Amino acid sequence: MEQDIQFRMATEQDLDQIVKMLADDVLGRKREKYEHPLPDSYLKAFQAIESDPNNELVVACQGEEIIGVQQITFTPYITHQGGWRATIEGVRTTSSSRSKGVGTKLIKWGIQRAKERGCHLIQLTTDKERPDALRFYEKLGFKATHEGLKLKL
Repeated sequence: MEQDIQFRMATEQDLDQIVKMLADDVLGRKREKYEHPLPDSYLKAFQAIESDPNNELVVACQGEEIIGVQQITFTPYITHQGGWRATIEGVRTTSSSRSKGVGTKLIKWGIQRAKERGCHLIQLTTDKERPDALRFYEKLGFKATHEGLKLKL
C-alpha cells in the first residue's frame, strides 16, 4: 500500500537528493552538476534560501524517501494594490515517482501555501522544451496569459 506523501521544509542534509532530482532529466543534465562532493554553490544557495523568510524549499516525502521538490518565493508587488505573489520554481520528482500524482500533490500544496501567505497570484515558468510540463500546469488551472522572457548573464 502506498504511503501518504508528507511535505516539509528541506534541510541541508536533503541537498544531495534535491540536486540528484534536478539533474535527472534531459534539460537538468545540461545545467546541474550532480557529483560528490556537491559544488559549494548548492550549499550557498540553500543557505541563502533558508535564511530568507520569503523563500521556501519544500520536499515531498514518502516515508523517509524524498520524492519531490519545489522552491516557492513570496514577493511583494506595487501592482495589484500592493499584493503578494508566489513564484514556483525548480519543481521535480524522482523518475520512479513520475506520472503517479506526486507532482500534482506538490503543486496543490504550493497553491495552499501561497493562500496561507496571502498571495493573490501564483506564477511559474516552464521551458518551451517541456510541452508535457505546460500541459500538466494547465490541467492544474494555470493559464499561459503572459509571454515570459529571460536573459542569461
